[in-house]
Amino acid sequence: MAVETFTHPDDARALEAGLDALDTPTAQGAPRWRRVSRAVIPPLVATALLIAVWQLVFLSGIKPSYLLPSPAMVWDTLVKAFQDGSAWAAISNSLQRAAIGFVASVVIGTLLGLFMATIPLVRLGIGPIVSGLQSLPSVAWVPAAIIWFGLSDATIYAVVLLGAVPSIANGLLAGVDQVPPLYLRVGRVLGARGFSSIRHVLLPAAFPGYLAGLKQGWAFAWRSLMAAELITYSPQLGSGLGQLLNIGREVSDMSLVMASIILILFVGIAIELLFFGPLERRVLRSRGLTGRTG
Repeated sequence: MAVETFTHPDDARALEAGLDALDTPTAQGAPRWRRVSRAVIPPLVATALLIAVWQLVFLSGIKPSYLLPSPAMVWDTLVKAFQDGSAWAAISNSLQRAAIGFVASVVIGTLLGLFMATIPLVRLGIGPIVSGLQSLPSVAWVPAAIIWFGLSDATIYAVVLLGAVPSIANGLLAGVDQVPPLYLRVGRVLGARGFSSIRHVLLPAAFPGYLAGLKQGWAFAWRSLMAAELITYSPQLGSGLGQLLNIGREVSDMSLVMASIILILFVGIAIELLFFGPLERRVLRSRGLTGRTG
């Protein structure tokens, strides 16, 4: 079989352009409204079905209304909470704490992950401990943090850090493990050594795994924050979503309890849809790992 060779640069460029065209996702030509509708309509339909089931269970009378309020009753509680400002204050305080705790967790978790990835002896020594901390429920740290720091924001941040740092470190470590050794060898040939190799070769190549660790770290940070706010209730701390949930429990207001749960769920979903989802799709598309363009 004869093998065609390309001796002219234009021939090679034409071949490369043709291959790129074959790899270009055809979904890019889909109308924007269609892509938006595919992303929006299924969650709306699922939410409507869930509310319908909830309403049917309420109408069945399995539980009295003070134990299982209807969707309309919870909606009224939500509206009142936004009107009197308590919902806005709770969301604002919780998001501020989550942002500060998560950023600190990213810094510490990234350094810890790089430390373990570049020094095998350190990984052998503390790797199992970090994995064990990742599996430990964050709420288990709350009593110890209260004893250490009292009813203060430091207690909340400590619980968030202990919940999120192990996931971020292990995510980076998993990403590094998937980097082909050839990349590092090529980097050394090109003069990338030490921090330069980490900055320009290791981290970019490990970024998909690192991003998965960041997503999981955020989930752990948000869950840890809610657990800490739920237990470390104090007027001096201000009202967060977890503390709003605790108020509903203390006054036996099931509508407020369910409204607080909905707000916690909504904020978590919003962060995923507005930040992590687009970032993940962009990273995957840039590496040719998916044809989705949502």
